[in-house]
Amino acid sequence: MGSKPARAWYLLLLLPFIALLFPVYLRLTPAIAGVPFFYWYQFLLLFVSAGLTGVVYIAIRDIEP
Repeated sequence: MGSKPARAWYLLLLLPFIALLFPVYLRLTPAIAGVPFFYWYQFLLLFVSAGLTGVVYIAIRDIEP
């Protein structure tokens, strides 16, 4: 199994999941270029999730055997 430092990096992957648990995105305003908040918030979280996955991968690739 992985070491303790590697496991700590995996906690970053919970952030997008937690961000979707709270119904803060269930509204229409503020809109960006006519796109309601509901849509652009989820689209933004897609890129945030991909970025965090990349950060975790880079951080643990040398730690994990």
